[in-house]
Amino acid sequence: MKAYDERLTVPRTWWLMALMAVLLLGVALVPLGPVPLLAGMAAGGALVGMALSAYGGARIRVAAGSLVAGNARVPLGALGEARALNADEARAWRTHRADARAHMLLRAYIPTAVRVEVSDPDDPTPYLYLSTRRPQRLAAALAAARPDAE
Repeated sequence: MKAYDERLTVPRTWWLMALMAVLLLGVALVPLGPVPLLAGMAAGGALVGMALSAYGGARIRVAAGSLVAGNARVPLGALGEARALNADEARAWRTHRADARAHMLLRAYIPTAVRVEVSDPDDPTPYLYLSTRRPQRLAAALAAARPDAE
């Protein structure tokens, strides 16, 4: 059972910009003829689509006793307090207050985040910074799923 699941998709405006870039590529390929034009636009569209899909494919999940954030998988027992950050607090924690040892699943197009303390003494990571569109829900899901919350 999943307590929380979010995909950090890119904004629609990024897809629009990608479409415009592919159209500009098409304009540049017009002098080469219709076959190179279509082949170039198809290849450019596929590459841009895969890049945006991969970048926006990062997920945050709280399930099966773990927090999965992108490629990181952390047992809930190794985590401390989760704190929802508003846009101003999130900006501070990803800029001047950031710790180089922290694990950051950062998406600049998402202004809010959650900061989760790492309580495992063997882990040098002080905290996880997770960009999320629903910081209160993620913090609540982490608090509810922690082993000591039962």
